[in-house]
Amino acid sequence: MDTLNDIDSSYSAKAQELADAGVRYVTASWADIFGRNRAKSHPVGLLPELMAGFARYTPRGINGIGAMDPVEEEVTALPDIDTLTVLPWDNRFAWMASDMWSDKGEPFSLCPRSILKKQIERAANQGYRCTLGIEPEFYVYRPDDLNSGGFGSLTATGGIEPSPAYDVETSYDVADFLDDVVSTMEQIGLKAFALGAEGGVGQFEIDFYYKDLLEMADRVTLFRLMVHQVAKRHGLAVTFMPKPFANLWGSGAHFNLGLYSVDGSGESVLRLGNPAIPGEEEWSKESKYFVGGLLKHARALTAITNPLVNSYKRLTPRLVDGSVSWAPIKIAYGPNNRSCMIRLPENRPAIEVRNPDASANVYLAGAFLLAAGLDGIANEIDPGPEITELASERAEISRLPRTLLEAVEAFEADELTYEVFSEDFIKDYAETKRMEWEKDHLPVGDAERADHLVYF
Repeated sequence: MDTLNDIDSSYSAKAQELADAGVRYVTASWADIFGRNRAKSHPVGLLPELMAGFARYTPRGINGIGAMDPVEEEVTALPDIDTLTVLPWDNRFAWMASDMWSDKGEPFSLCPRSILKKQIERAANQGYRCTLGIEPEFYVYRPDDLNSGGFGSLTATGGIEPSPAYDVETSYDVADFLDDVVSTMEQIGLKAFALGAEGGVGQFEIDFYYKDLLEMADRVTLFRLMVHQVAKRHGLAVTFMPKPFANLWGSGAHFNLGLYSVDGSGESVLRLGNPAIPGEEEWSKESKYFVGGLLKHARALTAITNPLVNSYKRLTPRLVDGSVSWAPIKIAYGPNNRSCMIRLPENRPAIEVRNPDASANVYLAGAFLLAAGLDGIANEIDPGPEITELASERAEISRLPRTLLEAVEAFEADELTYEVFSEDFIKDYAETKRMEWEKDHLPVGDAERADHLVYF
């Protein structure tokens, strides 16, 4: 059997161990541009061949980027054995995260995991280890209740005004589902520390402890697959769509980036001093430079952290009812200021980036955010003054892109883009996203005709 590398027979023992535990198939999963799991599954006895790289794919188009090409070069999935996880909801399958490699013996230019690993290596060479905590929000609904106006009523509690956020009874109404999710999370390596209702009707958030950046990206990719599968067991559906309905809150996925020294001390580079003593801990100069890099490249970053046309219907100053949106629109930072793109929280040594939404590919977003922060440190970029009031009302502060088209144009114009992504990736990604914007923008709908047909 043709493989990219030599077959290591020692994996035969692992294959037998899995088979004895009831595993029948192994999936060397790779993430497409949307962060969705892609792969074939193979009989567990082929684990040695799979580890050597024999699972081949033609990923363009299917990957969500570029056009499908029936004569394109194949790429090979090389799985990471350290990520092997027997799926709790169906233990016939074991899952592994994989890198995509070309037959030239180099990472595939469109492989999100390889793109992230390159930036992690860059950080390590500069003496840093990056961690990530994510706060993914999602909506839960019964498929039969879905209609043009919303998801229908999921809970017996009903509507809570002005918002069901933090409402205990709402969470208890779906406790069976949430408990199943949390229990399954623990079995795939994610430990929850909070769960509850969010601002939209049917919207929930589960918070879990941070991990090293690559491990978190792997786990969140599996988490998204897991939540959908667990929901189906309860006759429910889940969506991470950023803005499913105009009258509902958007779903964000705040990225909490930590930075630690790799010199052996393992101490945070972002916060200095003793957090147990009031007033004895402060943000470091590196943290401010890191923020400066994020702000400098903010407009380009949104093309990756907010990758859909729909993403920009969340990044608005107000909701349709006129209330203030909690999604940031301004390129600013502040202490505990949730109206800014970046918040410096008081309770953890991490920089919270608030504009990413739940549709973002964590590998790609993590890579670009880390690169921007490192650029800030390397060039000592001053982030400017902190903003302590409502940022959206400060006209002099630059704002994030209003549309995916604006974001893509900024992405193509930023020099950092060409340090993080290959020319092939940039060309195909920009072209694909521009087509997505045109597909949304060009059609003329009934509401538009109703507004203009007779009047003009």
